[in-house]
Amino acid sequence: MPSDKIQPGYGGDRIDGPGGLVRPALFGLSAKLLILTIVFVMIAEVLVFVPSVANFRKNWLMERLAASQIAALSAAPDRVLPEAARAQLLRNAQVHAVALKRGDSRRLILQSEMPGSIAGHYDLRDAGWTSLIWDALKVFFAPSGQFIRVIGQPGFGAGQFIEIVVEQDPLKAAMVRFGFGILVLSIIISMITAALVYLSLNMMLVRPMTRITRSMVRFGEDPEDLSRVIVPSDRRDEVGIAERELSHMQRELSGTLQQKNRLAALGLAVSKINHDLRNMLASAQLISDRLGGVQDPLVQRMAPKLINSLDRAIRLCTDTLKFGRAQEAEPVRAMCALRPLVEEVGDALGLSAARSLAWNIDVPQPLEADVDRDQFYRILSNLCRNAQQAVEAGNGGAGGCIAVSAVRRGAVVTIAVTDTGPGVPDEARAHLFEPFQGSARKGGTGLGLAIAAELVNAHGGEIVLDDEGPGTTFRITLPDRVVELHAASTPASA
Repeated sequence: MPSDKIQPGYGGDRIDGPGGLVRPALFGLSAKLLILTIVFVMIAEVLVFVPSVANFRKNWLMERLAASQIAALSAAPDRVLPEAARAQLLRNAQVHAVALKRGDSRRLILQSEMPGSIAGHYDLRDAGWTSLIWDALKVFFAPSGQFIRVIGQPGFGAGQFIEIVVEQDPLKAAMVRFGFGILVLSIIISMITAALVYLSLNMMLVRPMTRITRSMVRFGEDPEDLSRVIVPSDRRDEVGIAERELSHMQRELSGTLQQKNRLAALGLAVSKINHDLRNMLASAQLISDRLGGVQDPLVQRMAPKLINSLDRAIRLCTDTLKFGRAQEAEPVRAMCALRPLVEEVGDALGLSAARSLAWNIDVPQPLEADVDRDQFYRILSNLCRNAQQAVEAGNGGAGGCIAVSAVRRGAVVTIAVTDTGPGVPDEARAHLFEPFQGSARKGGTGLGLAIAAELVNAHGGEIVLDDEGPGTTFRITLPDRVVELHAASTPASA
């Protein structure tokens, strides 16, 4: 299978993804950014170009009107000018006819022969921008040799308005020259603007995104290599946030994978040790069976507990192998008296005979719970062992108390395991029930709480850390049936 690779190329990096998927460098993010920047700038220039051409046409015609007005004043009806002088006035004004309106009268002042007919009439006195733009665009597509009549008021006060007849070809040529100049200038401006925008966005966005992408691909090749984790920059914007979150996610994932590998290696080692340990426990079980025949009262009282402990240890070894292959076995539930079970846990941990610790059991004799006895023994044993270690570590082995209480409320039994130790530190609370992460004791593995939580959840119950009061209190809530704890409070769907 081809590995993910990043190769340099034009317009950005080329990324060869899983399965041989190749993204050509020509269509990379940098190239797309450059093309889009040029296109958008050119669109903006076009939006400026069209009104500029329309304004140029208007100014050009107004200049012809102003020149024609001067020519009309020079060729007033009360003045006698030779024909050559009149022709020269028309050539200077670049028009073919001039008419002047004063009051209610309209007089044709100057006129020359026109080789064609008038193709259009335009009044500049009240023309809006829409009509000016449209009339300017029509000039570029007009055929050669056409004449147009233009009406305007240059503003000299000689008359109310003036009319001229002008050939459209000089106007078209002037507009083409102006438009070409605007086009060249627009291209230069667009290229400079596009280059500046491209370089800015490339430095602020494209390069960081390429760096993030490269880190993701490299990290995907070997997630357990911490040297492949991205080093976030000091940026405070969205890119900096993305880099920091990616770095945190990569470190979390790398740590999780390393932990999984360590757990796999640990599981293999445990399975080997477990095989030999089970054989040793079987031999010890045979010896303990012989102790049952001894008539000593102390032996008769302790032998059943020893035999039960060995049986439980052998079952635990067997279940450990099963857990390594799959998961904890489903609990075989039955109504079980809790107080004898708690007393058995205290005897196994030596809490009943301990002089430095107070061992209090506040569980009514008739109280029963719907549990798997062996699994619930493991739950209480893990919690009480953690409490014992916490109290001994916090009090230096002197003083302290461990208490187990239980109460039934309807179909739910609540069990609390409390100690007077230093409590659970804040750094352990976030991963309290996760193996190898939730240990509150230096050197601990956190497996006891993880196993207890898994077994409680298998019973359909819940285990939480109770922050009320000093020390540490773990509260277990168990329903009599394998149902969700709060199902009774949720209305059933029809």
